[in-house]
Amino acid sequence: MRVIDAHVHVAATSGLKLSMAQWLGGFPGGGIPDLYDPNGRPRPDVFAAHLDREGVSRALLFSEYSPRVTGWQVIEDLLPFREYDPERFAIVANVNPHVHHPLTAELRRQLDLGAIALKLHPVHGGFPMDLPELYPVYGLCESLSVPIFVHAGTSNFPGARNRYASLDHLVDVVRDFPGCTFLLSHGGRGWSYDTAAMLALTYDNVWIDIAGLPPRRLPDYYARFDLGRLARRFVFGSDWPGLPSISGNIAAIRDDLGLPEETVEAVLYGNAARIFGFEKD
Repeated sequence: MRVIDAHVHVAATSGLKLSMAQWLGGFPGGGIPDLYDPNGRPRPDVFAAHLDREGVSRALLFSEYSPRVTGWQVIEDLLPFREYDPERFAIVANVNPHVHHPLTAELRRQLDLGAIALKLHPVHGGFPMDLPELYPVYGLCESLSVPIFVHAGTSNFPGARNRYASLDHLVDVVRDFPGCTFLLSHGGRGWSYDTAAMLALTYDNVWIDIAGLPPRRLPDYYARFDLGRLARRFVFGSDWPGLPSISGNIAAIRDDLGLPEETVEAVLYGNAARIFGFEKD
């Protein structure tokens, strides 16, 4: 079964504000001994081989401009991956209203570099999703059919602003931009699981990116909902390197949740393929 990992962080060490130990979060899954070259830049060929071993056929790599928290994972650091294998690697833009102005100009610049989606990180960036400055960004993404990942969960990194982990400030946004696709990364982790589920079940333009959520715990996190129905709105993401094993999560989704085969295929591949236009490949 083909697998798209829609949530991967591959950072050059020079841009990290965190220590490598904090970045890995104590998980061994990110420990690829030869991943980095002598300059601290990740090697695309080594990471591609790692994804092969983990059973991932395509990965979306995230940039992030969060000087308060993780530092600078600039989109230019991801371009060698796209150049190495554009069928294997896709890149995701990031803008921060405290860093970029005007926001739409920076978004266009990153899209011109090849980004196929946008990630907004209110918790690390320190802003609400209904900030007026972001509305032109939503309008641009809607007009260009650019999907938006939204960090929808708490973060334990120093400097994070977890009050923005609440999804209350996103409710009006998904309604105001019905032609814009939103993926709720981490599915409301912390105290917003129910809100994330309700948004995904209510609005056709909202999906849940299950990155960072142990699959075996999904029935607990979404206990108030029919998991079989809600899972049809799931998109698989690993949140690498912050997990023990990508292949372990894939196996848990396939074998441990009792989901129909067509739902498993949709979670691991089909939903992301449709959202990001990979069906045309």
